[in-house]
Amino acid sequence: MAGKKNSTHKILIVDDDQDDRGFLADALLEIDPYIEIFELEDGISLMSSLLDNPEIPDIIFLDINMPGKDGLQCLKEIKMQDGDLKRVKIIMLSTSSDPEDIETAEVFGASFYAVKPSSFDVMKLFLKEVINMDWNLENRRKFRLI
Repeated sequence: MAGKKNSTHKILIVDDDQDDRGFLADALLEIDPYIEIFELEDGISLMSSLLDNPEIPDIIFLDINMPGKDGLQCLKEIKMQDGDLKRVKIIMLSTSSDPEDIETAEVFGASFYAVKPSSFDVMKLFLKEVINMDWNLENRRKFRLI
């Protein structure tokens, strides 16, 4: 599922649940039909794609609980890379509200952490905020539960 070529943002969704990927992609496309969306279903595919492809997405929405290589492992590996890859914005979007997961994501360098909303409208509000966020502001709320 992808938007049109004149995109303002390139978004990568990584989640083992196809329904969750579709839910997120549909909400993003309602916000901005020109967003380019790419989907992967696990952490192993994510790392292979990022390391083999010179084009880096603007934002990665990354689930935590995935088979093979989980989102926190991927986050840590990405942030240990050299160059532009370690500066990519990574939004941890998970069903987990476990304080340990949240703290680990922050320590590993996530840009933002949110619990997956079950409402499409709440998801759209959250995504609109993320897409329009000024990532250079130091006083923005980095982590939150929705």
